[in-house]
Amino acid sequence: MLIRRETAADEAAVHSVIASAFAANVPAGAPDGTDPIEATLLGWLRRDAGWLPEYSLVAVEAIGSGDPAAPAAGGTVVGHVVCTRGHVGTAAALGLGPIGVVPGSQGRGIGSALMHAVLGAAESRSEALVALLGAPGYYQRFGFRPAAELGVAAPDPAWGEYFQVRPLSARAPAHRGAFRYAAPFDRLAA
Repeated sequence: MLIRRETAADEAAVHSVIASAFAANVPAGAPDGTDPIEATLLGWLRRDAGWLPEYSLVAVEAIGSGDPAAPAAGGTVVGHVVCTRGHVGTAAALGLGPIGVVPGSQGRGIGSALMHAVLGAAESRSEALVALLGAPGYYQRFGFRPAAELGVAAPDPAWGEYFQVRPLSARAPAHRGAFRYAAPFDRLAA
């Protein structure tokens, strides 16, 4: 498996990954072919000023021989993660998500590899913190903590401990206050 930056040629495959990873979230009775909101959100994010292509990463598995050079030349996109520009007050931060792995490849460490890669990219680019909404028991292993412990307020107070942040080395005292995701996330609440 190779983790690399998404290319324009990967866009349809990435959509398919996220749609299949979150297929259970499609409301009962929705017309056939309805995308889960996570796949729709990804499309909205791509067209937003908060889109940061350097944080859109894919996991690619080689086709056939196991040749480590094969994923660069071909292969199958089996996972995706993205961070977009968010803010804590007026200070820049990152909002992580969606992240997904195709159902047939889940449980093999691909999601963890994507998390480590995107957090490493954020650290190397001197980002201050990464925020996400997710299961504390899962994301603690990547250094995420309840946001309130670090003085960061969730966009929705009802999220409680599920809204978490991962502080990075560039974090400063200015990174306290209310967190705002990229604008397309606001459309989810509408």
